[in-house]
Amino acid sequence: MEHRSAFVTLVGRPNVGKSSLVNAICGGKVSIVSDKPQTTRHRVRGVLTRPGVQLVFVDTPGLHKPVTALGERVNATALESLHDVDLACLVLDATAPFGGGDRWVAERVDMRQAIVVVNKTDCATPSQIAKMLVAASTLDAQAYVPVSARTGDGLETLVDELIARAPEGPQFFPPETVRDVPEEEWVAELVREQLLAVTRDELPYSIATRVVEWEWPHIRVDIVVERESQKPMVIGKGGLVLKQVGERARAQLPDGAYLELRVKVDKNWQRRPDSVERLGY
Repeated sequence: MEHRSAFVTLVGRPNVGKSSLVNAICGGKVSIVSDKPQTTRHRVRGVLTRPGVQLVFVDTPGLHKPVTALGERVNATALESLHDVDLACLVLDATAPFGGGDRWVAERVDMRQAIVVVNKTDCATPSQIAKMLVAASTLDAQAYVPVSARTGDGLETLVDELIARAPEGPQFFPPETVRDVPEEEWVAELVREQLLAVTRDELPYSIATRVVEWEWPHIRVDIVVERESQKPMVIGKGGLVLKQVGERARAQLPDGAYLELRVKVDKNWQRRPDSVERLGY
C-alpha cells in the first residue's frame, strides 16, 4: 500500500491558538502555550503518525505588525514556513471579528491550497462562528473547518481533510515521535513558558531564554532581560519567582535533571538585530 505524508504549516495572527491546535492534534506537548500574544517565536514541528500516513505540523509565530528587530525576525520565520510545505492552514479566532489582520495574513497564503481553521469554537457563540465562516468564505479556500483545540471538537474532521490531501511520500520520523525540536531549545522554551505564566504583563516580551551549559544532568539557562530594573521582577523577593519558575519547568524534564537559572541584562536586545540573532531568533 502507498504511504502518504505531508508537511502542514499553521499560520495566523497572534493568539489564535496555533500552538494549542498542534499540541491537541499530535497528542502531546509540542509547543509552549500562554494566554499572552506572540508566545511562539521559533518554528516548531509536531508529528502525527497513523497507519499509512504521517503529518508533520509546522507551528509558526503569529504574524503581526513588527515594531522591533525581534518582531521582524519572528514574522520572517512565519512567512518562510509557507515555503516547501505541502499544505497550509489559516487559523482564525472564532471569538473575534474577521479583520484586516486576518486578510493581511491570508494574502500571504496560497488560499487555493489552504484550509481555513476557525478555532476557539468552545468560547464563541453559534452566531460568532457563523459570521466568521461567512466572512472567511470570501478567501476561496479548499475547506473550512470549525474546531476547538481545548475540547477537541472538529479536530478529527480537520485531520481527515489533511489526510485526504496528503501526497504520496515517506515516513519522515519514527512513529513514536511527537515533536521535532532540539532539546536545548525545548528546555529554554519550557523556562520561558513558566516565566510567561508568573511574571507581570509588561515583562514577558522583554524576556529571552537560552541554554548556555548542558552537561547532563546539569542544565544552565540564561534568562535575558532588557533593563536592570527588570532583574528583580524575574528573581522575585527572596528569589521566589525564579524558584517557582525552576520548579515548574523542572517538573516537565526527566527525573534527575538539575536546572540552574541565571538572570542577565542585554540592554534593549529586542531592538538590536545582533542580539536577536545571538539569542537564537
